[in-house]
Amino acid sequence: MTVVPERDAWKALAALVIGFFMILVDQTIVAVATEAFVTQLGATTNQVIWVTSAYLLAYVVPLLFTGRLGDQIGPRTVAIAGLVVFTGASLWCGLAPDVETLIVARVFQGIGAALLTPQSLSVITRVFASDRRGAAMGAWGAVAGIASVVGPVLGGVLIDTFDWRWIFFVNIPFGIVAVVLVWLWVPTLQTRRHSYDIPGILLSAVGMFLLVYGVQQGESHGWGATTGAFIALGLLALVVFLWWQSRVRTEPLVPLRLFRDRNFSIGNFGVSTIGFVTAGTMVPLMFYLQGVKGMSPTTAGLMLLPMAVIAGILAPIVGRLADRLDPRIFTGIGYFSYSISLIWLALVMDSFTSIPMLLGPIALMGVGNGCVWAPTSSTAMRRLELESAGAGSGVYNTTRQVGAVLGSAAIGALMQARLVAHGDVGQAVADAMFLPAVVVLLGGLATMAFRTDEQSVSSAR
Repeated sequence: MTVVPERDAWKALAALVIGFFMILVDQTIVAVATEAFVTQLGATTNQVIWVTSAYLLAYVVPLLFTGRLGDQIGPRTVAIAGLVVFTGASLWCGLAPDVETLIVARVFQGIGAALLTPQSLSVITRVFASDRRGAAMGAWGAVAGIASVVGPVLGGVLIDTFDWRWIFFVNIPFGIVAVVLVWLWVPTLQTRRHSYDIPGILLSAVGMFLLVYGVQQGESHGWGATTGAFIALGLLALVVFLWWQSRVRTEPLVPLRLFRDRNFSIGNFGVSTIGFVTAGTMVPLMFYLQGVKGMSPTTAGLMLLPMAVIAGILAPIVGRLADRLDPRIFTGIGYFSYSISLIWLALVMDSFTSIPMLLGPIALMGVGNGCVWAPTSSTAMRRLELESAGAGSGVYNTTRQVGAVLGSAAIGALMQARLVAHGDVGQAVADAMFLPAVVVLLGGLATMAFRTDEQSVSSAR
């Protein structure tokens, strides 16, 4: 273990989460620029969808490999490479003369994001003492929770004040600062040589691409035979990938022994439901606030401030307490609060609901967001062997991101189906909120099976 002095460990984490924050913001910030892409770039509906889809695909497909790459050449080196690629691609996006160029630039943004993201959790696991990782995960979770709601707010303000290009230009100064700070503050950690599992890399990349592409095509083009074929082939490739991982004699891309750790397996399921809900709720909520309540993008984004503020306050506190108390206390509060808030929203979302009536469930979503990230992440990653930190971080982030893609697609499909059934936008949006409520409830129930340190000691005896 390369535990460093606590102050230096926090500086390393601060440097990394600046980039992590930008990456998560860029998943949602383009949602408020849809109309600008159509009017100023002449984009079709399908092209607008691909501005987001290209980023998500390029982000999620390489995550398993980039996590392992950090173990091989060092998380500091890989993080700097990711920041350089992401920042350069942001400039390219802002200067794009047409939507086709913008889509290609978004692919490179996604690649940069995939290089950087796993390194933050890997560094936390390796530089913080075990009794301080919960607090570090709390800071990481606060960034993840706040970034998910900052995107629409920041995007609306930038577009209303300047134009759509500034949603990408804003990344450039932060990216430069992050590169400098990672260079100065993230220590050069011990690496170990890996023999790369080339068949595993190819199988995982093909499987993830086909699955995610199929889900996204289903959302935008309908769930026909072609979409089903993409999804089926993707799942088949992933099954073959898992079989190969159990057979490979050198170093598998995903060491299946990771999943012998009950907490790691449960944590992966839990974070996939967080990803599902975080991505899945923003679309219907923004659609309702702008389409039904008639708010501007900026005003609709500002409606999420109670959630962001509460999550930002709670997450670091929960992170510190999760080191000392049973993490199931916080996951129970967090996941179940999230579920209750979504059901509450679904029951009050109509054209006649007053603004104060909406702020209650939105604030409760902040309680959920502030309580789920740190205990889920720290409990999942706590007992991993240090040489597997990069691989474990890659798996964990891949699971979270796949959950986000599935959540976005599932909510979109459900909204369309309910709109056909009811013919009422408000009713369709309200009905769609019940799905993430059920999903996050399942995540909360799963975390009740976390094994605490005391249980581990007892079972060892």
